Amino acid sequence: MAVKVRVPTPLMKLTDNQSEVTAEGATINDILNNLENQFAGIKERICDENGAPRRFINIYLNEEDIRFLEGENTPVKDGDEISIIPAIAGGA
Repeated sequence: MAVKVRVPTPLMKLTDNQSEVTAEGATINDILNNLENQFAGIKERICDENGAPRRFINIYLNEEDIRFLEGENTPVKDGDEISIIPAIAGGA
């Protein structure tokens, strides 16, 4: 299944400066593995050593946080949109 993946600016150097790429898979984890096959090094920036998304990386499937779904095991379907968004910290 082909899905559109929105890539944050800090990771665009790994995707040949593309802000959107296409990946295939049945789950978020499959999509992340497919991205790694296409763009070496991207998964280690998104996931920890256990393959789970890092705490400071938010992944949305059709604008819904996968943490409130099935995490990296969340199923995807053809035409879905995934957004990878690094958390932003700040304060005064």
